[in-house]
Amino acid sequence: MKPPTLTLTPPPAFTIFQSLNPPQKTLTFHQFSTLLITFIAYASFHASRKPPSIVKSILDPDPNPNPNSTNPNSGWPPFNSDRGTQRLGELDLAFLSAYAIGMYVSGHVGDRIDVRVFLTIGMIGSGVFTVMFGLGFWFNVHLLGYFVIVQICCGVFQSIGWPCVVAVMGNWFGKSKRGLIMGVWNSHTSVGNIVGSVVASSVLGFGWGWAFLLPGVLIVVVSGVVFGFLVVSPESIGLELPGDGDEENESVVNDLNAEGIALVALQKIEHDDDNDDDVEGVSLSSSSLTAIGFFEAWKLPGVAPFAFCLFFSKLVAYTFLYWLPFYIRHTAVAGVQISHKTAGILSTIFDIGGVVGGILAGYISDLIDARAVTSITFLTLSVPVLVLYRIYGSISMFSNIFLMFLSGLLVNGPYALITTAVAADLGTQTAIKGNSRALATVSAIIDGTGSVGAALGPLLAGYISTRGWNSVFFMLILSLSIAGLLLVRVVRSEVKEKVNAGKWLWFSGVVH
Repeated sequence: MKPPTLTLTPPPAFTIFQSLNPPQKTLTFHQFSTLLITFIAYASFHASRKPPSIVKSILDPDPNPNPNSTNPNSGWPPFNSDRGTQRLGELDLAFLSAYAIGMYVSGHVGDRIDVRVFLTIGMIGSGVFTVMFGLGFWFNVHLLGYFVIVQICCGVFQSIGWPCVVAVMGNWFGKSKRGLIMGVWNSHTSVGNIVGSVVASSVLGFGWGWAFLLPGVLIVVVSGVVFGFLVVSPESIGLELPGDGDEENESVVNDLNAEGIALVALQKIEHDDDNDDDVEGVSLSSSSLTAIGFFEAWKLPGVAPFAFCLFFSKLVAYTFLYWLPFYIRHTAVAGVQISHKTAGILSTIFDIGGVVGGILAGYISDLIDARAVTSITFLTLSVPVLVLYRIYGSISMFSNIFLMFLSGLLVNGPYALITTAVAADLGTQTAIKGNSRALATVSAIIDGTGSVGAALGPLLAGYISTRGWNSVFFMLILSLSIAGLLLVRVVRSEVKEKVNAGKWLWFSGVVH
């Protein structure tokens, strides 16, 4: 049976605004536009994902309320019982389990249909169910089942986002300098967390439902921009990326904005010579567009170790994502109990560190041309930093902010690198022999496996925190250690490859 082909069409805005089409707008313009649109799109996903962590300390009553407080918190049934933290953890599990399962399915579907339409559907669905969670406040809903079902549905729609945006970026950017570009681009995760935290925290005084309403509306609005303007691949508007060549000819530097920000327009993987490109609608050859099988993708070199490494590193990242504001609220800093609003805003320091960590990890991995070595270095350093944050983070506000920033930098660095540059590298490696449609499947496998860990971490934190936060931090430190160990064999292969190629001659004595 002949493999299916895919027809790609320009977005609606290109019909309305003819000046957006080539040759009026260059390849560089469209690369920067794609980077910006996908950045905003996924930032809005994370902004709408942040409210549950912000309202945790509202839904679950303070264990030691301040007797002098003018606004005592009595919690919100059914989360204000003795099992409140466990139920909040179960909510996280409902969302993240659906997200993890949906990730595998979304990657499979995303390789077979129009990514722009699929991404738009995911954004609208995410916005609708985020708002529905907030409606529980105005309609005075106290049924645990309602919130669980809403979180499951929201998780399914949220899972559509990542495979789609990674696939689009893979279409427009190839391998050279991918770590740096992906590191900068992947800051959308932390930027979205920051926006979601600030927006949700700023409206808590009006009722916790507003913390869900505003981010939910935001992602629906952004979905309109995605549907109207996102170009899935250069071929859909009659453009071509620089062809494959030697490694020395891989890099083509372009100015991606008026300020002259130099980014690298990366090579695209091989296309058959008989590709039939057309501006209005493109039917691409089956050899480049036939989607790779799910189990075939698992067998690709490097996919399994990085996927399981992400399982543990994302477990840590998402535990911070969903529980850090709650932890700050319930841990006195310099002997002072912090308010709900301040705790939510203060938690953004972790995400700011994550922005720096993602960019730094990407830059270093490009500089030494070694993704696994960079990842294991960050993971190793993160272990003592988390110990220091737990022990000394409550001494003063300065120590809290500094150690939280450093924790975010080291925890999110490898997480960002693996979910972006590593996934894109593995999804476009030579073992695939030019199959460009493996990227969404590979990225979905890696991030989907990581999302299973992301689902497990917040759930365990909800249960373990009842024994004390030292137990939670022990879980996080153990997870980071295992994540590093999973990359040891990949690191050894990576180092030997560089030494044998003569790139790391200074390291040859250590290897041999």
